[in-house]
Amino acid sequence: MRGLSVFISDIRNCQNKEQERLRVDKELANIRTHFKAERKLTPYEKKKYVWKLLYIFMLGYDVDFGHMEAVSLISAPKYAEKQVGYMVTSCLLNESNDFLRLVINSVRNDIIGRNETFQCLALTMVGNIGGKEFSESVAPDVQKLLLSSSARPLVKKKAALCLLRLFRKNPDIISTETWPQRMASLLEERNIGILLAAMSLLVALVAANPEAYLCCVPKCVKVLERLSKCVDIPQDYTYYAIPSPWLQVKTMRVLQYFPSIEDPSIRKSLLEVLARILQGTEVVKNVNKNNAAHAILFEALALAMHMDAEREVMQHCVALLGKFLGVREPNIRYLALENMARMLMVADVQDDIRSFQSQIVHSLKDPDISIRRRALDLLYGLCDIDNAKFIVEQLLEYLTIADFVIREELTLKTAILAEKFAVELPWYVDVILCLIERAGDFVSEDVWYRVVQIVTNNDDLQPYAASSVLKLIRKPAVHETMVKVGSYILGEFSHLLPAQPGSTPADVFAVLHDKFHTVSIPTRALMLSAYVKLAVRSPPDDALHAKLMAVFTRYESSVDAEVQQRAVEYASLCRRGGAAMADIVADMPKFPERESSLLRKAPDNEGDSAEVSAVKLRAQQGNALALVPVTAAKHPSAPLAPAAADSAGGVGPVRRPQPAASADVTPSSPPSTAQPPPSQPPASLVDEPAAAPPPSAGNELALVPAGDTAAASAVGDLLGELLSLDPSASASAPTAAPGAPAAAAGAVGQGLGSPGGAEAGAMALTLFDQTAAPAAVVQPLGSVAEWFRALMGKDSGVLYEDPHLQIGVKSEWKPPHGRLVLFLGNKETAPLTALHASTPPTAGLRVILSPLPQVIPPRAQIQLPVEAAAVLVPRDAPRLDLAYTLPSGVRVPLRLHLPVALSKALLPASLSSTDFFARWKTLSAPPHKQQVVLRGVKPLPLPALAQLLASLHVNPLPNLDPNPNNIVACCTLHTETTPPTLLLARLETDPTDRSQLRLTCASSDPTASAALKDFISDNISELPPAWLQPPPVATQQQQGGAAMLALPWSGAPAVSSPPGPTAPAPAAPQHAPHMMLPGAAPPPAAGMAPMPYGGMPMQPPGMGMGGPMGMGGPGMAPPMQMGGGMGMPGAMGPPGMGMGGQMPMHMGGMPGAPQGGMPMGGSMPGAMGMPGYRPGPGGPGSGSLL
Repeated sequence: MRGLSVFISDIRNCQNKEQERLRVDKELANIRTHFKAERKLTPYEKKKYVWKLLYIFMLGYDVDFGHMEAVSLISAPKYAEKQVGYMVTSCLLNESNDFLRLVINSVRNDIIGRNETFQCLALTMVGNIGGKEFSESVAPDVQKLLLSSSARPLVKKKAALCLLRLFRKNPDIISTETWPQRMASLLEERNIGILLAAMSLLVALVAANPEAYLCCVPKCVKVLERLSKCVDIPQDYTYYAIPSPWLQVKTMRVLQYFPSIEDPSIRKSLLEVLARILQGTEVVKNVNKNNAAHAILFEALALAMHMDAEREVMQHCVALLGKFLGVREPNIRYLALENMARMLMVADVQDDIRSFQSQIVHSLKDPDISIRRRALDLLYGLCDIDNAKFIVEQLLEYLTIADFVIREELTLKTAILAEKFAVELPWYVDVILCLIERAGDFVSEDVWYRVVQIVTNNDDLQPYAASSVLKLIRKPAVHETMVKVGSYILGEFSHLLPAQPGSTPADVFAVLHDKFHTVSIPTRALMLSAYVKLAVRSPPDDALHAKLMAVFTRYESSVDAEVQQRAVEYASLCRRGGAAMADIVADMPKFPERESSLLRKAPDNEGDSAEVSAVKLRAQQGNALALVPVTAAKHPSAPLAPAAADSAGGVGPVRRPQPAASADVTPSSPPSTAQPPPSQPPASLVDEPAAAPPPSAGNELALVPAGDTAAASAVGDLLGELLSLDPSASASAPTAAPGAPAAAAGAVGQGLGSPGGAEAGAMALTLFDQTAAPAAVVQPLGSVAEWFRALMGKDSGVLYEDPHLQIGVKSEWKPPHGRLVLFLGNKETAPLTALHASTPPTAGLRVILSPLPQVIPPRAQIQLPVEAAAVLVPRDAPRLDLAYTLPSGVRVPLRLHLPVALSKALLPASLSSTDFFARWKTLSAPPHKQQVVLRGVKPLPLPALAQLLASLHVNPLPNLDPNPNNIVACCTLHTETTPPTLLLARLETDPTDRSQLRLTCASSDPTASAALKDFISDNISELPPAWLQPPPVATQQQQGGAAMLALPWSGAPAVSSPPGPTAPAPAAPQHAPHMMLPGAAPPPAAGMAPMPYGGMPMQPPGMGMGGPMGMGGPGMAPPMQMGGGMGMPGAMGPPGMGMGGQMPMHMGGMPGAPQGGMPMGGSMPGAMGMPGYRPGPGGPGSGSLL
């Protein structure tokens, strides 16, 4: 074509890009003119101009016309024109282009025709751009062509690859009932090209359903035997004397998707093939041959691991990999390290891999950073209790010369290894302090939080830790993280230092204060707390007292609110002195046992069987190598390294593994609390306490860094990671049928305390209603009723989810007030618009919605804060009317209910046996005492019934009822219009028939008695499974429990929850400030929940309310006014876990009250951790929390 040749020559002769653009524009104008001309183009001209369009497209210019002309050429009868049509269509159009619908019939005619050339053209185009429409139209014809005995090998190869493309777009086109035998027959082909194409198709089929294609395993083994023996392999498929390396790799990859082969003859044949590959691979000078041979070798290693081959074979594999560690080729060294790390998951070869430990350590100094990373991963997985000290020492030595891009990962893994395999706790402390000293900038907050927890929980370790920290902090240049650790440990345990020069409290203060001006504001706040503890721990020393008062007085006017707040408080405490100060600044209690946040971050590269290795390998290779999505079976990971908790509740050194196969626990997590509850966050900087902290004799002051926002860095996948939703509430919930929501609503209505247990169905809550929308526009992805019931017993979870929108909720309650935050996540790639939310009035409740943004950006979330208050006894859940518009313009209205019920207005209470039955006898008749007999309930043991009551905030009191088959419980009801009302409950069971119960509720308020009776009876009748979790009985992590409130806001004495079921009755309140260490649970006071400065309730660690999981955004605390206490502003919780949001409040007394200290009001942004005091316009007595 002369015209095309001239055009290409002109383009090549252009001197610059501008000339080329001008020439292309000129040609495009010419082509457009000819296409628009009335006279009909000749086939030659049309072909020439379409070729030019393709060349212009290949140059990178947009071609937005001529598509119809290209598509029309597909129907041409001549090969030259049809070839142009197919080629240009494949390049210019994609599978969603409407023009392709015009040629489906033409393509199908070419496929079923007898012209093999046309068949190849059609199959090639469909294999490149075929979509679902093509799969529905031509898939049967392609299958017939593939299985035809008369088709040429070239056509069958293209048919297999074309079918592969169609299967990826529509898996339903291949039936698992008929195709396994067809694939087995295809694997008997002698033509290597057909086998290669069929094996590519088999990879996709097996990845989707391996069980259906088990009949192909013997055929695959025979193919491998043929290739390994080089039998009947054409020269065209031999690559550097290696028979079809691509087919060998794909065949071994297919075998890894099947379960381990058990048939002796097939297994023997396959092991012979693997042995032949392992023994026949050598490193040669030819790079291409090296690449092909080692591709086969490493795939054979993976297959041997999957098969759980005999020990001799695995030892040979390890020896071969160890040999590759010393070769010059970096790619081979990298693959050797990577495969060694995989082999760690295979039993009985760890010792063989450890024989190459020195070479692996040497790889840490390799010039290639990718090799250094793989060496670090391998050492991490290779570490055990025997070689932990050696490996950790090597990692610490390497830390000083490691690249900055790898230091953070290196420090984290070193800290994890030191904790997992610490035989001696002093060694663990030395390692962490060395980490901080050598790489302080790369040591995360979790690392020093954890060492502080371990030191606090081990009394024998405290003197050593204090001495070590004091020695390091004396150095002239000290990292700020070391100052933080030193401030906490020396503040708590400096009095345990040996009596020697330089260890007096005055000396410790001098050493610490020397670093005061070199650290950031949050660390200064922490150091001030250490100073006040030094003042209490030290013997009377006027000189030290004067120095401390000088520091506190100087910073009483600091511009930073947190530093100012602490300085004011500590100066006031030092002036008062005496027993009150000693009680406030008491010793830090031991931290509750919990799973280490560091161990939770450990990479998941451990296992205990070859099956785990195979599954993980298939999962890793699935997305990249399988041609359809792969869902690997979930296998339980192997337990972490053996460890044991100290008998006193602290963290002790790990014990050496015993021969007995028992499940060990992590250093700080007992078996009962090894896993956090499903509703707790999976990876917060501060762990959730798994049990109530041990009781203490008084209020304690702990050290906490202020203003830390480290927790605000991890944003999860919409709501799943933000709320750590219970998988049973979303993934496994049954999909609601179109008629199901209304039916589910009635069931949930019975669980909300509807009047008269028998009349519970009259409540008929419509949890999900789209009656105003077109039929079946949007259906939820699970049971909205189940999600609602689950939220009645916990404070976070999914409220609603459909294919476009997910709504999660997180709440906090200080009865009678509460605050919810709804997290609305957009699952679409386009924005959801025209959002509207409203709530009608609800009897007994006041619900206020904050303004809702009108748009949710794509793949993002917004927050809707909701204020709620119990004005009277709540009976019904408030309704939420929500609507949004899809990108297609369809309006979706939703009618949901907020998880607000009677339990949210209850606080667990505790009474002695004498007090309980004395009150019980005074309330002897209706209407104060209400009774109902429940029949036909699910039989449950007494502990499960007690758990259910505890989940409803009704505190079971064990061993109080003379009848051991009965349960008595009590709680307090808080509303805005009435003082706190004590509610008593008694559940009588028949040991011979657990299916019938008698429930009696009593209180001074008949309405409250009836409401509690209905609420408990409804929930016992339904027994929602999500509520039968280990109960937070009277613990301070119960957000609705007594730990959230020290004094009822009406001024009446609080009824607080005891640390345990048998704890004594509450003592008189002790108002005292608390500042908690990150990761610590708030220490309980004697008889009451701890109250931070001025009455603001302490948040449990890890559950701060500054947005989702303490990551900023609106806070969760309701508006409140609280009186009493010392009237001093205080620190508010661990860093990154502050309450945040708008919180108007008055603390320490009502505004203008003559007694009550310093009233404050203002707002708290999220993720601040510890709000500070800022002088307000009214003088020092007014201000705001930041």
